[in-house]
Amino acid sequence: MTARPALPPRLLRDLRAAAGDEHVIDDPELLASYEVDWTRRFTGRAAAVVRPGSTDEVAEVLSACNHAGVPLVPQGGNTGLVGGSVPRNGEVVLSLARLAGLEAVDPVAAQVTAGAGVTITQLQEHAAAAGLQYPVDLASRDSATVGGTIATNAGGIRVLRYGATRARLSGVEAVLADGSTVSRMSGLTKDNTGYELPQLFAGSEGTLAVVTRARLQLAPATPARATALLAMDDTDAALAVLQRVRPLLAGILDAAEAFFHEGVELVCRHTGIQPPFAESPGCYLLIECAAQSDPSTTLAEALAQCPEVRDSAFAVDAPSRRALWRYREAHTESINAEGIPHKLDVTLPLPALPEFEATVRDRVRAAVPAARPILFGHLGDGNLHVNILGPEPGDDRATDAVLRLVASKGGSISAEHGIGIAKAPWLHLTRSAADIAAMQALKRALDPAGILNPGVIFGASREMPGATGHNKTA
Repeated sequence: MTARPALPPRLLRDLRAAAGDEHVIDDPELLASYEVDWTRRFTGRAAAVVRPGSTDEVAEVLSACNHAGVPLVPQGGNTGLVGGSVPRNGEVVLSLARLAGLEAVDPVAAQVTAGAGVTITQLQEHAAAAGLQYPVDLASRDSATVGGTIATNAGGIRVLRYGATRARLSGVEAVLADGSTVSRMSGLTKDNTGYELPQLFAGSEGTLAVVTRARLQLAPATPARATALLAMDDTDAALAVLQRVRPLLAGILDAAEAFFHEGVELVCRHTGIQPPFAESPGCYLLIECAAQSDPSTTLAEALAQCPEVRDSAFAVDAPSRRALWRYREAHTESINAEGIPHKLDVTLPLPALPEFEATVRDRVRAAVPAARPILFGHLGDGNLHVNILGPEPGDDRATDAVLRLVASKGGSISAEHGIGIAKAPWLHLTRSAADIAAMQALKRALDPAGILNPGVIFGASREMPGATGHNKTA
């Protein structure tokens, strides 16, 4: 790992003036937790960490760094999986954790304004207290933040009903690289006055602006839930069930998750829970319905029309439902307990999903014979998480094999977590040269010095502006 660079003295003074002495961290021991990602695969050196407490303070920090030519890495809950929120080469880490304001829910518009540092759990609890819900949900909800999920356009387990974060976004307040602030926080449902900046910033991975607050669309509460865990022969059978029940469960189908025997075996070994069925099936399908009144009868009647179901477990009360969800949501912690994984979050067209699932393990082992592929994901939107244990963190042979297989089947090399630095070399597989050139033009227009999250999405391209190190010493 490279030595940690020192910031120019004038910049250090400016950062302390902006955020306060106690919120500028340059002690190596205190920096450590900001310098490694959630997977432990990506690490780097930060020159310092700055923790501003308001949009105005964020603007002062960006203005100072832009003037000094020192790049920044915005960081929320640091739950990303592609190395996009950790420093690489002595950048300043801009922690947004203190931007944790939550305004009162607007019950008429069903909207709420939240700071970038608010966790998804905090937002969900705040909405629930007002009789509504924030439906973007993911296993990292206790750590993932509003700003981070906007930056990656996070999806999670309920995309098939509510869409990803972008669908929940009614407005943002964001600071551009030069310290200027743009604010679109009215929450208007219709506003066709030019480019829709909130939608542009969603999924931009902190490369165009730093989102500091957001206006978010809530949904009616659905307190009654029913969950079924189904044993299927294979992914083909699971998709056939999903196709059959979708019209029967219109308006109440909340989630459809798929996982496989190797993952369940790992979860049971790590957590100590018992396997859900006497015989291990080829594919597990977890379906959940949610409504204002009990949906269990409707779900049971729909599943009764599915001869593909070999075995099933059904739950209505909260503890029993959590027990079924444990088989799915404990995958990530169980995988991480085994080592440092390569985590490949990809999307396939639904018709291509079964062949991909049946093929990808062999492709991984052909590239790295000792590799252990473990799959799970969101069946309803074609999003599979391909986790690979075994290869060293810098060994990308299995990654290359998986992403090329995805591209050959018309998929996307990233479904939720973005490109970061992990997938930048493969961006060209699923985005054309014209696509990439247009995105680079936007980057140059909004961040001409290239100080925002350098290397993310595009890699260390010579075509991109700015440097990856400090280029001024004022």
